[in-house]
Amino acid sequence: MRFMLATNGYRVLAALSGQEAIAVFATAPQIDLVLADAHMPQMSGVQLAERLKRMRSYVPLILLGDAQAGAPSGSGDLHVADAVLARKSCSSQELLERIKVMSARKRGPRKGAQRMPQVEELAAAS
Repeated sequence: MRFMLATNGYRVLAALSGQEAIAVFATAPQIDLVLADAHMPQMSGVQLAERLKRMRSYVPLILLGDAQAGAPSGSGDLHVADAVLARKSCSSQELLERIKVMSARKRGPRKGAQRMPQVEELAAAS
């Protein structure tokens, strides 16, 4: 996944655990989007999302999970992520498009771009 993102022009800051992701996030204010696995050692993706959203709620966060979209048993806490995608049914192209839309939304409109009238918009570390 890191290779796919890098070859599509994204600068990737990788972390091997939730704790490491929190440390990277805390020291890198230029992060435009977080892509996290729902299942990690020591910390779930939902727990990571909750911690990161408390630090900077405006940074979009995507959780990748299994067929149930990574939901831990009995968890109703997936609302902390901006998008939850099932890893097996989400193509690389769909993931790249979702990342593009969500990171652009965080940065705001480009200079000189005319704002379209608001229409209902879609929301989109292992």
